This record gives sequence, structure tokens and C-alpha cells, in this order.
Amino acid sequence: MTMAQYFLASERLGFRCWAKSDFDLAWRLWGDERVTGLIDARGKLSEAQVRDRLLREIAAAAASGVQYWPIFLLASGDHVGCCGLRPYGQSTEMFELGFHLRFDYWGRGYATEAARAVIGYAFEVRRVAGLFAGHNPKNNASRRVLQKLGFQYSHDEWYEPTGLHHPSYFLTESQYRQWPGQ
Repeated sequence: MTMAQYFLASERLGFRCWAKSDFDLAWRLWGDERVTGLIDARGKLSEAQVRDRLLREIAAAAASGVQYWPIFLLASGDHVGCCGLRPYGQSTEMFELGFHLRFDYWGRGYATEAARAVIGYAFEVRRVAGLFAGHNPKNNASRRVLQKLGFQYSHDEWYEPTGLHHPSYFLTESQYRQWPGQ
């Protein structure tokens, strides 16, 4: 892929929108039980469930202008996973940040890098008032990423897809503006 195909980039990652033709990428991400076991109580998703997830991301972009965008290594074009936004609750000013990485890319700093780029996009381009994020209570890596990014724990919130109460966090625009380098 070329830089022109990405609407957002960080030091190592490029972001673009999902397309219906991206099923193979979606399958390698959401068809892996190591990934979905942390975000969906069904564990390993079927091909139909992954296709439905892909179509929901595409529909989300059409409805709200955001989705959990697929991310790629700039150096090689390899698909790393997805990171993005979705509306949170009924508010048009509050969005949820999320990231799902393919197993082979865990532990390399890509989640933090991707989330930082999306946070900048949220506050600088979309002009959101704040961001929400949550994580499976068993996912300590996601907890560390959110804390590193300045999210502040708020409460535990029921998350229907896992059937668990997820630790939940917020990041306000003023907290974002206090980041080093802002």
C-alpha cells in the first residue's frame, strides 16, 4: 500500500477504511480465538460472524463517519489489526476508542501507537468532547495501554458481548491537551 491510501498515519502504521473485499483481513483478525476471546463471549467466531462484524464496521462508517479502521505497517503493508472509534451511548460528542490487534503483533507497542493516533484524530479532527474506553477485566495489556494514554478509571460497565463488567475509563479534551508534546 502507498501512503496515499491511508487517511491517517503514525510513525509505523497507516489507517484506512474497511471494504467488503477485506474479508480475508477480517478473518485473520476476528477469526482468531486469541483475539475474540477477549472481546466476545462466543470465543472463536464463525465465518458468517466475522463477515457480519466486517459489515457492521462498514455500516458504522457510513452512519457516523468512524469505525474500528484496519491498520497496516507502513514499511511492509502487513495488516496489524484495527483501531478506531464508535459513538458512545446517545452522545454525539463522546466516542468510544477501541483496538484489536492480530496475535502476531501483540507486545510490540502497536496498540499504544495506533490508539495515540486515533486519539489525536478524535480531538483534532472530529473535535470530540471526550473518549470512553473499556477492557475485559482479564486483559491487563489493554489496561496498561489505556493508563499509558492518560485515560482515567471511572467505573465498571456491563459489556454485553463478553457478559462481563469491564473496567471503564474516560479521557477528556483537557487531559489530552496536557499530554507531553501537545
